[in-house]
Amino acid sequence: MNYLLLSLIKTAVVVGVLMHTLAYLQWIERKVIAHVQLRVGPRRVGPHGLLQPLADVIKLITKEGMMPSHVNKVFYLLAPFIAVTFALISISVIPFGPIINVGGVKTGMELTDLNIGILFILGISGMGVYGVALAGWASNNKYALLGGLRSSAQMISYELPMALAIASPLLILNTLSFRQIVEKQSFYYFGFIPNWSIFHSPFPQIFAFLIFVIAAFAETNRVPFDLPEAENELVAGFHTEYSSMKFASFFMAEYANMVTVSCVATLLFLGGWQPPFPVQYGSGYIPVIIHLIAALVCFYHAANPARPFDRITLPVFGVLFLVIAGVFLIPVLQPVLLPLFWFGAKVGAILFVFIWIRATLPRFRYDQLMKFAWLFLFPVAMINLFATSLAVALTAK
Repeated sequence: MNYLLLSLIKTAVVVGVLMHTLAYLQWIERKVIAHVQLRVGPRRVGPHGLLQPLADVIKLITKEGMMPSHVNKVFYLLAPFIAVTFALISISVIPFGPIINVGGVKTGMELTDLNIGILFILGISGMGVYGVALAGWASNNKYALLGGLRSSAQMISYELPMALAIASPLLILNTLSFRQIVEKQSFYYFGFIPNWSIFHSPFPQIFAFLIFVIAAFAETNRVPFDLPEAENELVAGFHTEYSSMKFASFFMAEYANMVTVSCVATLLFLGGWQPPFPVQYGSGYIPVIIHLIAALVCFYHAANPARPFDRITLPVFGVLFLVIAGVFLIPVLQPVLLPLFWFGAKVGAILFVFIWIRATLPRFRYDQLMKFAWLFLFPVAMINLFATSLAVALTAK
């Protein structure tokens, strides 16, 4: 009974946190791009635009859902459901931290622990292309069809180098379980260099990590690989005929896929929830220091406000950061909060790269996109896999 109740609580927490993350990831993206491009970004709805995601949700829910007369209605409605379903399912096997004890019950910080979790993610991500392809075909629109075809070719092409990039560290770690993958990256070389896959002997997987991240951009249809949504060529690509919550489903699926690939990259290459240096060297105080600095920044800008309401809002955020810093000092909570902090920090850093690239790079031409996949990325991934296999074979006992 305790186990069932705990599972329901974990499900509610994961779903709630994920939904809020997807909503505010869009706000963060708009704010970061605005700063990079010297613009203001959302700031009208709520303090600093923090209620903008809520306003967007209300707008999408209340907006009229158009049903064009020329579409194939069954598959037209099925496409966004497929896209968002397969995008959200993947998060169920992602572990966010170690096994913890809650009310006398030991439980992992994930919804379910599969011993082939990485294969499950690969299989589910491969199914996501059907939602995009169906949307393009069922819309009975030439621009949507071209966007769907582009997306299908793009996602299938980039899945190959991504799979090869994943296979390389798996050869070294010798497991398909996410939890065991993280456990095998938990010690330190010379007592302070993390044994993450990007540093792991006998062949560090820095090239595999870069290949994985590049392929992830194409898998999630992000700039510079957002050819299925090229507005200047296809109006809006595969979702041209979609509106209201049907359009929002594709939007949600894209951000959910971004979160998933960032989590996989963190678990596979960056040590998961393991800190970058040992606890005895003070890694447990890093969250406290970061939140204290954030509080000081808020108080400083409140004393020197750029806008009148900053005198009110920024002290509130400063106090909130001080409270969070104090919570991280509570010993009984540290076994839960510290792993979550390091996991979230690494995932957030990768998501920031997604946003940063969108703010700085133009999109490729479609022929450049496919040439890059087949003539560069795929051969490099093969060479990296071969070198890793050779290194593992030569060092095997």
